[in-house]
Amino acid sequence: MRKRLLAAVALVAATAGVKAADLLPPFTVGYEPTNVDERGLWMDSDNRERQIRDSKLTVHDEELNRYLTGVLCRTVGAERCRGVRIYVMQVPAFNASMSPNGMMEVWTGLLLRVQSEAELATILGHEFAHFELRHSLDGFKQQRRSTNAGAWLAVLGGLSNTNTSGLQLSVIASSFKYNRDQEQAADLLGFRYLAAAGYPTSAAPDVWRHVMAEQDATAVGHGRRPKPEYQDGFFNTHPASARRAIYLEAESKKIGDTGKDDGAARLRAAIAPHLPEWLDAQVKLNDFGGTEYILEQLAGNGWSGDLLYARGELYRLRGNPRDLATSIDFYKGAIAAGYRQPQVQRNLGMALLRSGRPADGKSALGEYLRLLPGANDAKAIQALMAN
Repeated sequence: MRKRLLAAVALVAATAGVKAADLLPPFTVGYEPTNVDERGLWMDSDNRERQIRDSKLTVHDEELNRYLTGVLCRTVGAERCRGVRIYVMQVPAFNASMSPNGMMEVWTGLLLRVQSEAELATILGHEFAHFELRHSLDGFKQQRRSTNAGAWLAVLGGLSNTNTSGLQLSVIASSFKYNRDQEQAADLLGFRYLAAAGYPTSAAPDVWRHVMAEQDATAVGHGRRPKPEYQDGFFNTHPASARRAIYLEAESKKIGDTGKDDGAARLRAAIAPHLPEWLDAQVKLNDFGGTEYILEQLAGNGWSGDLLYARGELYRLRGNPRDLATSIDFYKGAIAAGYRQPQVQRNLGMALLRSGRPADGKSALGEYLRLLPGANDAKAIQALMAN
């Protein structure tokens, strides 16, 4: 296991001048579990897949799944991606994962945050690298060895009346370091997929720079000073984002950008039908700074009605007096940009009422009821207008 991990790192650390496609390891299609540990993991994965397939959180969109499968197949190759099943989960956080049975989960928060198809390919390639290197099985065995070793050290310490806490801590540390080594191996193999696919390799370090920028924005939004992590913490299972950006930047400089088209427009078109729903989920996270950062990144080519409405919601829900005035401007901007969902009139009316502008507020609420006469909150809105 350890030899396979080290071999993967050595493979992807090859010097410049070698074609990216030549650095990919051989791949065997249709791998089946061969021992008790593997069969147990496969069984757990199959059960998990059945739950996901029937989950209310699963986004059932054939076009979106076809797009994601296409990105994965371009990234890792048609042979490798054959048999992979992708499930999009309605979870507003940056995450994706892949199980040993070939199931991949992609969370909507990831699709909202990656800024190009190349960045998406970076994450999908990283997760597939975990699958190809069989990290789930290796991690399971490593965790079991660490747990067994820690338990035996505790028993031996009790029998000999010896303090073994230092040795137990060392065992724990080795387990977390092993996870970080796996993550780095997946990062670097995933980078080679990205390069071989012809995507701009600069997307790989850019992903982690954006993660850090959002974390900084979140901290500032909560009134804290940003505290970037430039070193791996003792209990971190992943390398620090800054370190990932550094070693991926070094790999990118070795090989150069292998493509010019980052696919940003294709990504935006693929997620466009779901953007209002995903933005709504993000706004409700109570992360003003992080959400503002995401909205600004999405608006790189201009503020659409969807984005302006979400920004209006963000400021209205924070609710400071100056925020209400700002939200009113954003709602009006969304309407001017063609946003036609009735809730924009309702929330504009609420913001106007709270800002001491009853006539304008009631007018907007009246427009809301005209657009949506059967609204569930119609009686409450009518009561507000009657005051």
